[in-house]
Amino acid sequence: MPFEVISSSGNLISIRITGELKKAESDRMQTVAAEVIKREGKIKILVFLQNFLGWEKGADWEDTSFQVKHDSDIEKIAIVGDEKWRNLVLAFTGKPFRSVETEYFTPSQLEQARAWIA
Repeated sequence: MPFEVISSSGNLISIRITGELKKAESDRMQTVAAEVIKREGKIKILVFLQNFLGWEKGADWEDTSFQVKHDSDIEKIAIVGDEKWRNLVLAFTGKPFRSVETEYFTPSQLEQARAWIA
């Protein structure tokens, strides 16, 4: 399974993405986040990219309705993955264009990522 919720404790959601991320999986992540937002208010998201292979080609990745509706409900997003994905992932998440604090960490910086998201 490319997408898995590792834990959802309080306002922190921890997610693991493996392999190629499909649009349907991304939509499920957004549904999970919306449910936690409804329950907890503002949330934080910690994403682990494990053996990540990129995004499903040909999918409609242009839908930004979740970001428009919920960016103000997300405090921070920390992404942990291989260095080779840093620029593409940050571009995909729209870091320069969103109000959500988003940072990328390598696996060797896992403790730094956890401290930052806390």
